[in-house]
Amino acid sequence: MSLLNTLNLTYPIVQAPMAGGATTPELISCVSNFGGLGSLGAGMTAPDVLDSQINTIKTLTDRPFMVNLMVLSEYESSTFDTAMPAWLSQYYQEHNIVFTLPERPAQHFAEQLQVLYDNPVPVASFTFGIISAEQVQRLQRLGTRVIGTANHPLEAKAWSEIGVDAVCVQGAEAGGHRGGWLPQSETDPLGLLTLIGQTRACTDIPLIAAGGIMTGQDIKAVQAAGAELAQLGTAFLTTDKCGINGTYKQALIDASEDKRSAETRLTRLFSGKLARGLLNNYLQDFAQFESEQNLPPYPQLNAMTKFLRADATKRLDAEHQSLWAGQGVALVRDEDTTTLLKRLIKEL
Repeated sequence: MSLLNTLNLTYPIVQAPMAGGATTPELISCVSNFGGLGSLGAGMTAPDVLDSQINTIKTLTDRPFMVNLMVLSEYESSTFDTAMPAWLSQYYQEHNIVFTLPERPAQHFAEQLQVLYDNPVPVASFTFGIISAEQVQRLQRLGTRVIGTANHPLEAKAWSEIGVDAVCVQGAEAGGHRGGWLPQSETDPLGLLTLIGQTRACTDIPLIAAGGIMTGQDIKAVQAAGAELAQLGTAFLTTDKCGINGTYKQALIDASEDKRSAETRLTRLFSGKLARGLLNNYLQDFAQFESEQNLPPYPQLNAMTKFLRADATKRLDAEHQSLWAGQGVALVRDEDTTTLLKRLIKEL
């Protein structure tokens, strides 16, 4: 049975689950109602808010949709055991940014997962780590299809061994955070076609391809390489139903119109975990601190830089926001979400 049938989709298009407010219920339902798979990036969402968002999406579509969670241990999500870097403290002092660190750097993963047990969704996907076979089976018994995320063939193999329905293989081209967790996925990030090929060689689990996909031709290319569905994130960021702020959206559009550089960078400087975004002043000014040894780990640094990013957003300053975007960013368009979907289908 094809993944298109398993997930009950009309078209081989998955809208990527981007955390932090990009994936509005309106965006998700628009993609799902069109026949693709709309996705909620819920890794940073409080459990009660997640429950409410699921209910809202269910009122807007009766089609399949996906919820994505970030797999963090209780220790990782509850502990600050690293000091704030001196350069970041100095930035806050120089810009008179007053802040109080939260009690914990991230949400309780176990409590978020409980929401998916209590309020089941058609599809659940997981990133930043791997869950247990028992957790996979519990979700599947509730009628939820389960998808893992991999940056390396060994991660895809690990997901296949615990019985998930599919794996999203995320190439180095992808915008936002890398979803893998094994050291191998960080030391030599694989491009998408290489990743699909190497994954196909070690497991026959159905694959969803992510990373740099912007057109119908790109979708056909990843299908020819061995993936069944294509996951697009950056392409949706500049569409009308996406929830990113106007300054961020304009920076992406400017990159597509040669008004700013479309160069992207894999960086740990915003969150402590590798993520790809548009090059801006923040990434250039603090590049010397980029190495893993210098930085608090995720999610601690993410919680520490939150005030810098919030201040930049308030000041309409793109140069100190995390402008997550994939390497295909030069092809974004300022358009309706439906217009993008229709164009992709026409090109298939």
